[in-house]
Amino acid sequence: MSYRPRVVDRLLDDLFPDLAAIALEGAKGVGKTATALQRAATVISLDVPAQREIVAADLDYVARVDPPAFIDEWQLYPAVWDRVRRAVDADPRGGQFLLAGSAGVAPEARIHSGAGRIVSLAMRPLSFAERAIVEPTVSLSELVAGSRPRIGGRSDVGLSGYVDEILASGFPGIRDLPERARNIQLDSYITRIVERDLPENGFNVRRPAAVRAWLAAYAAATATDAAYTKILDAATAGVVDKPSRVTADNYREHLRRIFVLDPVEAWVPVFNPLKRLTQSPKHHLVDPALAARLVGVGKTGLLQGAGDRVAASTGTWLGALFESLVAQSIRAYAATASARVGHLRTKQTDREIDLILEGEDRQVVAIEIKLSQTVEDKDVRHLNWLHEQIGDRVADRLIITTGEHAFRRPDGVAVVPLALLGP
Repeated sequence: MSYRPRVVDRLLDDLFPDLAAIALEGAKGVGKTATALQRAATVISLDVPAQREIVAADLDYVARVDPPAFIDEWQLYPAVWDRVRRAVDADPRGGQFLLAGSAGVAPEARIHSGAGRIVSLAMRPLSFAERAIVEPTVSLSELVAGSRPRIGGRSDVGLSGYVDEILASGFPGIRDLPERARNIQLDSYITRIVERDLPENGFNVRRPAAVRAWLAAYAAATATDAAYTKILDAATAGVVDKPSRVTADNYREHLRRIFVLDPVEAWVPVFNPLKRLTQSPKHHLVDPALAARLVGVGKTGLLQGAGDRVAASTGTWLGALFESLVAQSIRAYAATASARVGHLRTKQTDREIDLILEGEDRQVVAIEIKLSQTVEDKDVRHLNWLHEQIGDRVADRLIITTGEHAFRRPDGVAVVPLALLGP
């Protein structure tokens, strides 16, 4: 299979010549290894027992091989991280080490943070632009820069096409399979998370069915900020021997550490003229296809409204999955714009903005996500409210839709189909 260029390649092109060590972090299957292999002269795969034994016997080996050295699944032997850090201290020339990890370090592991020596870059499943379905016409980086770019273009992707993309997933090795094989692979991915990945990364799974039930309840809460107690209640409805809150918190901690949970944190501006903002994250799995498989809803069910009983009161569950697909793409694009991504909601829930991108000099792009093809005045009221509150700090306002055309409304809000938005 030929390599599909990724958004993170742009960052690597810019940074790797000047930085000695870069760590690519993300869930298994998002493409970290394929991306790193495009630049590596030497490959050390620590998920291969024989190679792990070599490194364990001679840790200096990683610093002697021909650079760039790619160290895959480094977290399986955390001492490698410190050895790379020391190598960078001794020789800070750019382009020496690429590391890839599908889990954070276990809490009990004692390693240096790598600050100042190893830079971490997140990788997620394929963004919409990376899927090469439509050529994007609107650049998120230009929006964040406040250049007020011209908004235009046309997309042939309709609601049915977006549902197909939600269900196909952004995992490069899965999405192009026939539907039945793809679904089996996604189900197997979930099973591996519970039965293999969590135990390999230090979490003793005594009740796999309970972990899976919690994951399904979390998936049902996609794109909401539902309290974790409610997620636990949903996961254990009718169960007599329920896991404790502490156990459920451990599920969450370890699932996030292996990048399966990918919540959008609340946006709280540093210079905060806004009052009473919630600090609860919005729930997202690493890919909305996993959420659909966990809940057990396919294309027909999504288009007919199945799953809406578990949706947020403000929209359908298909709308929640579409928001998750958008968030997945936006976070990939935001990295090239050096922007952080959050969401805004007041404690009274009278104001809510799906995504807030905060770039340099605290400039923000406010984004609403609508499953519909059309935009009405009521759909932009929260964007315009934020503009009234913080003025010129709002670099741009954007509504992402499933529609056909990209354009600017008379009030200045950009309306852009997801397929036409790129980095």
